[in-house]
Amino acid sequence: MPLDPYILLLLGTVGLAALFPARGSAAEVASGASTAAVALLFFLYGARLSTREALDGLRHWRLHVTVLACTFLLFPLLGLAARGLVPVILTHPLYQGLLFLTLVPSTVQSSIAFTSMARGNVPAAICAGSFSSLVGIVATPLLAASLLGGNGGGFSADSLLKIVLQLLVPFLAGQLLRRWIGGFVTGHKRVLGLVDRGSILLVVYTAFSAGVVQGIWRQVSPARLGGLVVVEAVILAVMLLLTWYGGKALRFARADRIAIQFAGSKKSLAAGLPMASVLFGAQAALAVLPLMLFHQMQLIVCAVIAKRRAREAAAEVTGPQSVATTRTVVGTGTRSG
Repeated sequence: MPLDPYILLLLGTVGLAALFPARGSAAEVASGASTAAVALLFFLYGARLSTREALDGLRHWRLHVTVLACTFLLFPLLGLAARGLVPVILTHPLYQGLLFLTLVPSTVQSSIAFTSMARGNVPAAICAGSFSSLVGIVATPLLAASLLGGNGGGFSADSLLKIVLQLLVPFLAGQLLRRWIGGFVTGHKRVLGLVDRGSILLVVYTAFSAGVVQGIWRQVSPARLGGLVVVEAVILAVMLLLTWYGGKALRFARADRIAIQFAGSKKSLAAGLPMASVLFGAQAALAVLPLMLFHQMQLIVCAVIAKRRAREAAAEVTGPQSVATTRTVVGTGTRSG
C-alpha cells in the first residue's frame, strides 16, 4: 500500500500549525506569503502546460469529453447528493469541504503513472490530465462560487477579483511566457517541483494556523472524521465503477478504459489546496481536510487496481501463447508415438 511521503509532510505541517500557529503580525506575513505562493504556483502551472500537446490530443475527443464529464459533472452530482448526510453524518463545514473536493480537476502525474502501470493508453492519460487541469483553472472556482454560496466565496466582486488576480492572471502569464521560459522550466523540473511543494506547505500552514486561532478543530470529532472517510470511500468506489463500466458501455477499447478510470476518478491535491486558500480564506482548513484524506485514499486504491489490471493484461497476452504451445507439444508427442 503506497503511503505518499508528501502526505506525511502535510500532516507534519498541520501539526506545526496546531502547536505554533501564526498570530497577529506573523499571521499577516504568512497570509501575504501564501498569496504570493499561490500566484507562483499557477504561474508555474501555466509555464509547464503545453497547449500544443493538449490540442494535439483533440483527435481522441470522445475520451477527453468522457473524463471531463466524470470530473466536472458526475463528481459534483455525488457531492450534491451527499448534502442529505448533513447534519447526521457530516457537519456543514465538512460537507462544504467534501463538495469542494468533487469540483477539483483531475491529477496529471498519478493518472499517467497508474495508467502506465496498468498497461493503458498513456498518451490519452497525459492529454486527459492536461485538459482537466486547463479546464479546472476556470471551472473549479466558478463551480465552487455557484454551488458553495457565501462560504465558498459566492459571486461577489471581491471573490471573483481574487480568482482572476491570484489564479487566472498568473496562469495566463505563464502560458504567454512559456515560449521563452519553457526550456528552463523543463530543464529544472526537480528544483521547481520543490518550489511547488514548499509553496503548498506554506498554504497549508497558513490555512490551518487561521483555523487553530479560530478554534475550528472543536467542530471535528473523531466520529465525524470517521464518517467523512466512509463517505469519501463510497464516492471513490462509485466513480471507479462508473468510469470502468461506463467506458465499456461507450465501447472504448480496454487501454482507453484504463485511462478513463484513472484520470476520471481522481482529484488533484496540488491544484485543490491553493484554490481552496483563495476561495475559502479563513475557513480553508476544514475545506482542504477532505481533499487531503481523499488524496491518500485514491493512491492506495488505484495502486491496487493498477496492479490487477496489469496482471489481467499479462494473462491475456500469455494465455493464448500458452495454449498454442501446449497444443504443439501434445501434437508432437502424438506423432512421435
